[in-house]
Amino acid sequence: MTQSAPRKPFLDVLAGQRQAVPPLWMMRQAGRYLPEYREVRAQAGGFLDLCFNPDFATEVTLQPIRRFGFDAAIIFSDILVIPYALRRSVRFEVGEGPRLDPLDTPEKVETLSPEADFTKLEPVFEALRRVRAQLDPKITLIGFCGAPWTVATYMVAGKGTPDQAPARMMAYRHPEAFAKIIDTIVENSITYLLHQLKAGADVLQIFDTWAGILPAAEFQRWSVEPTKRIIAGVRAKVPNVKIIGFPRGAGALLPSYVGATGVDAVSIDWAAEPSFVRERVQSHVAVQGNLDPLVLIAGGAALDRAVDDVLANYASGRFIFNLGHGIQPETPIAHVEQMVKRVRAYRG
Repeated sequence: MTQSAPRKPFLDVLAGQRQAVPPLWMMRQAGRYLPEYREVRAQAGGFLDLCFNPDFATEVTLQPIRRFGFDAAIIFSDILVIPYALRRSVRFEVGEGPRLDPLDTPEKVETLSPEADFTKLEPVFEALRRVRAQLDPKITLIGFCGAPWTVATYMVAGKGTPDQAPARMMAYRHPEAFAKIIDTIVENSITYLLHQLKAGADVLQIFDTWAGILPAAEFQRWSVEPTKRIIAGVRAKVPNVKIIGFPRGAGALLPSYVGATGVDAVSIDWAAEPSFVRERVQSHVAVQGNLDPLVLIAGGAALDRAVDDVLANYASGRFIFNLGHGIQPETPIAHVEQMVKRVRAYRG
């Protein structure tokens, strides 16, 4: 007799099978709200030192699984490892976030290497292999990348800005140069994601954190089309791979994103309108989200009501419980435990 592989509730939802108790994880679940993470981060030194040390990256990836028993682990890394592998200077300043050498003129774009050096990212792949070996077979392992638009916004400005105006302006003024940045990110992201799958990732997520600041036509050109190309490129090699998209802030543009890109699930932020999402999005793909990270800080009765609202809105369909964006560092652990307990008690 052969023993069948353990069921993964997370993957079952992506395959079209609604679960009575929704699978659960959190974006940024390996992070500063956990004392054990802060301890490892202090040992590592800088943020990239943590990302590129397989011992440390494996440990922090597994920490929230041990503590909360989530249904998915996401490899500890960052969306800006692609510019790093493209030989751009990438630094993380304490309290200030990422700093890169800006590609803010067509002349500077000409200096962009077309092909990444993926030996620079071997520590990420090694961490994936180690996590896969240590992870309970029922738990899904998520690999990820940043969407080309979002990664490009940091590459152009050299940092995050309130409205990512430098990239938006460059896309208007110098669309050919901006398209070269996008194309470079697309091609190298395909290779990066394929490496992650080979190293043990079960599913992929594409984070487009800044999608929601684009007008409709620009959203189509710079968010939807590049994401569609990445998914097509990955599926050309791994046809059945499940992919989640997160076009944060897309709102009414979510259906066009889902229809064009071919994602198996879409992650929604906390401002999404429930009936619209149920009728126009969840009727086609699984939905992931969308608890407000601030109510997770607030806790108490407000948190209970918010969790119940999310479940009432989406758990009758294909659904993965998550936050509407990443967990905040000041979130009390007891509140995460409260949320997990309430979701696990749901029977729909």
